[in-house]
Amino acid sequence: MTCYVLLPSPFLGPAAWEPVAALLGPDVVVPTVRGDTPEEIAGALERQVPYRADLVLVPHSNAGLYVPALAVSRDARRLVFADAVLPPPRGRTPVAPEGFRATLRDLTGEDGRLPPWTAWWPPDAVEPLFPDAATRATVEREQPRMPFAYLTGSVDAPAGWDDRPTMYLAFGDAYADERADAARRGWPTRTLAGHHLHMLIDPAAVAAAIAESSG
Repeated sequence: MTCYVLLPSPFLGPAAWEPVAALLGPDVVVPTVRGDTPEEIAGALERQVPYRADLVLVPHSNAGLYVPALAVSRDARRLVFADAVLPPPRGRTPVAPEGFRATLRDLTGEDGRLPPWTAWWPPDAVEPLFPDAATRATVEREQPRMPFAYLTGSVDAPAGWDDRPTMYLAFGDAYADERADAARRGWPTRTLAGHHLHMLIDPAAVAAAIAESSG
């Protein structure tokens, strides 16, 4: 039986993946991704991701940064990047590009922390991400206030992490550059028309795409 590990962004929580997890069967792990630094987040994931011969890692958004190390340490069978950051074949990837950091710097509070993720964007950009007010409230309750310093860090990708079947699953075109990068690497790509949290809008379609990709 395939063991799916659905990795939420460090800026969100497990609730972002729970509707899909409920559809993928009983053997699903949704870690709680918490930490103030990339090293703390990587450590939290190492403690929660099981060692399984049939492991499929499915990162969303910023969680894509942490897949290379997990793929190597767990010898994952397959990877499915779901609207996620796509690291290079080897080397370090910034948590956030400089231009984006500059945009968020003005949102940082006196305690050095950012507001919750959904407060980064205009209300009319956030509303379509959720199917209803109750789902939004559940997801927003789990959002941490990450330190701005987290955005200045980077995460290493060990050589050989992508020596396994890998697919890129895009939700609309927000991550078009990453999807194009995946295609250049010769990986299969698929796009579901939607927004960045499409796993909340249409969990059945997302679950089916993940299951189909893992054979």
